[in-house]
Amino acid sequence: MAEPDRWDLLSVEGLCKSFGGVVATHNLELTVHEDEAHAIIGPNGAGKTTLLAQLAGELRPDAGRIFFDGREITDLPAHERVRIGIARSFQITNLLDSFSARDNVQIALRPRLGHSFIFLRDAAADPELNRRAEALLAEVGLADRAHVPAGELAHGEKRQLELAMALASAPRLLLLDEPMAGVGHDEARMLELLLRIKQERAMLLIEHDMDAVFRIADRITVLVGGWAIASGPPAAIRDDPDVRRAYLGEGEG
Repeated sequence: MAEPDRWDLLSVEGLCKSFGGVVATHNLELTVHEDEAHAIIGPNGAGKTTLLAQLAGELRPDAGRIFFDGREITDLPAHERVRIGIARSFQITNLLDSFSARDNVQIALRPRLGHSFIFLRDAAADPELNRRAEALLAEVGLADRAHVPAGELAHGEKRQLELAMALASAPRLLLLDEPMAGVGHDEARMLELLLRIKQERAMLLIEHDMDAVFRIADRITVLVGGWAIASGPPAAIRDDPDVRRAYLGEGEG
């Protein structure tokens, strides 16, 4: 007897997005299973970040539909997508530099714990916020950096902190935009962290580091000019002649 298909946690049907005469997303079909890491790769200008913005609710598609956990979310605003289990990190770090690492995580935790309007001085005295923030910092390897201002963290540590903040909403799906970008000598630590996170939740990531992509991803979709030219397991993508020509820069012969 054949195994049943895995549930598609995220499903995209016929997604289209243009900016003037520039097509960023062209009739895209995409699925992310509830137990996989799915990587989006492609050259600069392929439409990768535009796709993530549509999935996160920051950009409205011109056409097509987006489903999450069987529910259509095409018109759902970004903050509601966070509430139902979608979290995003950005290509450029987006932290409150003058606040400590723990303060940044506490701010991310407040909506989930019903503390949206308390002051930071009150948050610092809240044992539940402290416990959860410190647990998230420990999860991403920053337990000993909790009281360091975010602006004084190394770049790789800032990326780790952003992941802790994304995890604060207890997401079922993480949308990650270039998590390996600029981490330098912390690359091995970040890769280990992403491999650990993917064991517990679904992940859709944009990444240029091909070594990391082939280590992390269960499936890969290749975008070129807004088109998905290939999608499949890493071995199939690595050997696909269209991908090698269009993205990996290899000609025939």
